[in-house]
Amino acid sequence: MKSHQTNYKLLADSGSTKTDWLVLNGSEQVQRFQTQGINPFMLDFEGIVEILQSELLPQLIAKSFSEIAFYGAGCRGEQCERVKQALSSLLEADRIIVASDMLGAARALCGTAEGIVCILGTGSNSCLYDGKDIVQNVSPLGFILGDEGSGAVLGRRLLGNVLKHQLPEHLEQSFFEEYALTADEIVRRVYREPFPNRFLASFCPFLSRHRTEAAIHALLIDEFSRFFVRNVANYDRKELPVHFVGSIAHYFQEELGLAATRTGFVVGKITKAPWDNL
Repeated sequence: MKSHQTNYKLLADSGSTKTDWLVLNGSEQVQRFQTQGINPFMLDFEGIVEILQSELLPQLIAKSFSEIAFYGAGCRGEQCERVKQALSSLLEADRIIVASDMLGAARALCGTAEGIVCILGTGSNSCLYDGKDIVQNVSPLGFILGDEGSGAVLGRRLLGNVLKHQLPEHLEQSFFEEYALTADEIVRRVYREPFPNRFLASFCPFLSRHRTEAAIHALLIDEFSRFFVRNVANYDRKELPVHFVGSIAHYFQEELGLAATRTGFVVGKITKAPWDNL
């Protein structure tokens, strides 16, 4: 491939809700911004290109790079190739790497050390990392079958409790005061409209604002405990620290730590985005 004579590198960490982009000139950070999430498991080629054209290109200071590295949710197999083709159709680069967000998180948090690395954002995931590669991964299964501890599942549980009147009356009243939604609208948004995972995760700020309430505190501890038991415990490596990346891990560090203690694990590093640990 023809060299484009540039020191610019473009890095991306993409979840289902947002993508963090970082432009480096050599080792110096020169740009950092966000677009909406690019998950090739949920988007076709045209959908990915549309996001890149409308949200990425207008913000970039360069269109030619020595390397583009895209680490994203849903990036495996043919999904990786779809993202790579979309990027190469709009940008010039000597090399384009597309890999899972899990691998990006592991390399950012562990470097060359062994560890258990987890993502807690709109979705959730985890892996056992040997310092170079992911050697074991418990399938997250998405927010219907799995994704324990994720923003989508926390939001799903909150909405279920609100609509089935499982919360104290003052919390239920606070919910409907903060969100101008009817029960029918909630059901329609979850079952009839695109990206229900994003919609569900959008209610996590309510959980954060009311985290000291006994009912909310119990929900958080229970769900994070389920994450450890149904995912992390499968690696059978309790001697290893458990590192976390993602907005949910970042904002609910206290509850996550309590759940770790309850289930017999030790939390290591917690960072909102992988690039924060570079």
